Amino acid sequence: MRKVVWLNSRWVSLWINSPSMATPIQVQLLLPRDWYTRPDMRFPQLIMLDGLRATDDYSGWTHDAGAADFYADKDALVVLPIGGQSSFYSDWAKPDNGKNYQWETFLTKELSPVLESQWRATAVRGIEGLSMGGTAAMFLAGRNPDWVKYAASYSGFLTTTTLGMPQAIMFAMRDAGGFDANDMWGPPTSSEWAAHDPAGLAEKLKGISLYVSAGAGTTGTYDTPSGIAPGMSTNVAGMGLEILSRLTTQNFVSKLNRLAIPVTAEYRPSGTHSWPYWDFEMRQSWPQAAQALGVPADAPACNTGGAIGAAAAIGSWLGHCTTAEYQVAGGSAQDFHGGQVLWSPSTGAHPVAGAISGTYQATAGPAGTLGFPVSDERPLPDGHGRFQRFRNGVIYWSPQTGAQVVRGAILDAWNKLGSERGPAGYPTGPETRTPNRDGVVQGFQNGPMYFSAKTGAHRVVGLILGKYAQLGFENSFLGFPTAPEQPLAKAGRISRFEGGNIYWSPLSGAWAVRNGPIMDAWAHQGFEQGRLGYPISDEFPVPGGVQQNFQTGYVVINNGKPEIHGL
Repeated sequence: MRKVVWLNSRWVSLWINSPSMATPIQVQLLLPRDWYTRPDMRFPQLIMLDGLRATDDYSGWTHDAGAADFYADKDALVVLPIGGQSSFYSDWAKPDNGKNYQWETFLTKELSPVLESQWRATAVRGIEGLSMGGTAAMFLAGRNPDWVKYAASYSGFLTTTTLGMPQAIMFAMRDAGGFDANDMWGPPTSSEWAAHDPAGLAEKLKGISLYVSAGAGTTGTYDTPSGIAPGMSTNVAGMGLEILSRLTTQNFVSKLNRLAIPVTAEYRPSGTHSWPYWDFEMRQSWPQAAQALGVPADAPACNTGGAIGAAAAIGSWLGHCTTAEYQVAGGSAQDFHGGQVLWSPSTGAHPVAGAISGTYQATAGPAGTLGFPVSDERPLPDGHGRFQRFRNGVIYWSPQTGAQVVRGAILDAWNKLGSERGPAGYPTGPETRTPNRDGVVQGFQNGPMYFSAKTGAHRVVGLILGKYAQLGFENSFLGFPTAPEQPLAKAGRISRFEGGNIYWSPLSGAWAVRNGPIMDAWAHQGFEQGRLGYPISDEFPVPGGVQQNFQTGYVVINNGKPEIHGL
């Protein structure tokens, strides 16, 4: 796994290395209801596929439908693959449009081992999708025996080889991203088209719980009538696509019926090819999905009370509870649709939600380095960001930087600079350990801050930071910074480090001077205000020693003895 980003306490983005696609693939997870109440529990997977215009940034199920809230009280691990525009979630014959699509291999072979080993998933799976994703859900289920126990298609195209369908798919893929279907399954005469036809694979769906739905292509509850003709929607393209989906779904169901394979088929009396209807079908099909996955369809009743109930009542945006109150290390917690409320005897009860709750859980929540919250989330004075205090640190959030923890000596030093309103700006990442020396570094908008027990916490910025990076940061002879950057004569600046200093001026640029005989000789001349001026090079070897150049001369250490030369 390449990277993990917690979007909130129940919504996580993973970047999973895909050998078949030779790139990390983003997959988002909606965590099950009992993720925190039952830390020993494992959960079935419900994979939800996007439509033809899938983006590389988010899933339509959370962006255009209400999956995040709907599944908050359900005990399935909801799996949302991100990306795959016009891919049909299949393995392509060859790359196209800069994409090496091998989605079937990724979904059926590469993804599940990660989820099962690291994200408490079981090998029980279901899959559902809309439009392109509905087509894929059915053929992936048919092509991979025993992979899923449940498959659902909402407005999918479930016969891909009937007259005119390959051409329709090819046109749609050119329109959605400029993809060539010949690079996917070859020309329409290729056997690969039949090998990915849900109707052709119908016999292989026996034993899988199946759900399909399609609208009539006419104006429905979620459409705006065009006024041109009765039943005509302003979503003209969606009307045509839904009619096509309806016809192919009916043909698919007829094939299943001939094979005596059970299927729940919902033919809605109206409705077009659009997200409100797919959101509706997601909700309507859940009881069947839950039964197939072996989890309760309905969440158990829960109530709030005591200090947690009082805090939840103030934070009405939390919505209804999804769990009963449960014990955590040092206190208790309760989960809600919009976040969590945590309580301990010494801190009281405080809600934690949104991006701040995601970062909090990424640090292991109350059992982690931050401990319990000691305040509610509050706006910052700049009117731009938000923050929340915890026993051992603070989480700051802004739209540009996300939610980041600041704590300990770095927090103290940052506060002295004026926090987010000071020269450092907002934190841009978590505190991380320096790999080869005993210390930490944390990024801020205007330069990182370094800390070690010996040197304290100090910021390095600008062209001095550039020179520090060029030399190898703390791994170089400089080590960690020992003081904040300070002004010098002639508009210059200095940052002091364990093993030397970096000097900068507008005319000389940024250069490091090592502690030792060159520094001592330069100091004897009055540093930058003496006759040599600022350094204009790093030290470099010469026969018999080392040399460093300055604006009006140079210092040579020859056989251990300093020699000062003016120009």
